[in-house]
Amino acid sequence: MNYLFLTKTAFFNGLSENEIKTILNCLGAYQKSFKKSEFIYHSGDTVSDMGLVLSGSVNIVVNYYWGSSNIFGHIGQGEIFAETYATIPNKEMLCDVVAAEKTEVLFINVEKVLSVCENQCSFHNRLLRNLLKNSAQKNISLATRMMHTASKFIRDRLLSYFSEQAILNGSNTFTVPFSRQQLADYLGVDRSAMSNELSKMKRDGLIDYQKNDFILISNDF
Repeated sequence: MNYLFLTKTAFFNGLSENEIKTILNCLGAYQKSFKKSEFIYHSGDTVSDMGLVLSGSVNIVVNYYWGSSNIFGHIGQGEIFAETYATIPNKEMLCDVVAAEKTEVLFINVEKVLSVCENQCSFHNRLLRNLLKNSAQKNISLATRMMHTASKFIRDRLLSYFSEQAILNGSNTFTVPFSRQQLADYLGVDRSAMSNELSKMKRDGLIDYQKNDFILISNDF
């Protein structure tokens, strides 16, 4: 276990390596590896453990009755998932959690996070505050996706997403963490139509790209 890495994650923010070693025992934590495209959780599952991505990344996928699906979120290294469902007993998940690549996950029992442990760890309250902050951040991410999909035009949705990525990276050059299909699902558009629009945007001098590496060229949108 890389405890130094865990000290840099939002969930364990403010805790030392030794404190993390101690509290992981209290939380019933365990590690598990997943191959690319392997399901971590299925829609309909009831869960008691949230996951923290130690390496790799996972996608949150929503499947609809008529067979289509959308990527609802992308969880990267150091981030957590399923904490909301794990907090509510017997609440069935409405989405799948799928490894986007080879991924290592640390599972943590949320009930033990919410309860004072027998050892009365002085740093337990810190975890609770961190968990609350994470929930607030997830709400912001949801609002961000709603912002990206507000327009009915594919170009506007792409530009909104690319603008966010440029701001997050502090540069007009950035790498998109999605495949073309995954990006189309995230933006709620048809993949072929999106690919055509990307080609038009490149031709119009708005962007340049090579696979998942993008450059925002013009501010004249």
